[in-house]
Amino acid sequence: MAAIGLLELEVHLPHARSRKDKRRVIRSIKDRARARHNIAIAEVGEVERIRFCHLAVVTVSGARLDAEKRLASVAEIVEQTAEIEVTERRMQWL
Repeated sequence: MAAIGLLELEVHLPHARSRKDKRRVIRSIKDRARARHNIAIAEVGEVERIRFCHLAVVTVSGARLDAEKRLASVAEIVEQTAEIEVTERRMQWL
């Protein structure tokens, strides 16, 4: 049976001064995550807030363990980004 994993990350961008700053940081995260993993990632929720971002990451795998490892790796990519602070992290299975 297929495993569908959803990772939600709430991120604070303390140094973002404009939407352009925010877009640059978030696009970099999304590009790095997509390049390394077979995932879908998008900014969801309150997109107008300059210093806040809610990211949703989804992956599908034949095994839950593989999907879990993939989502954990994506979370690590996000958490290692110097310009941001992850304020909340949730993972669920659909």
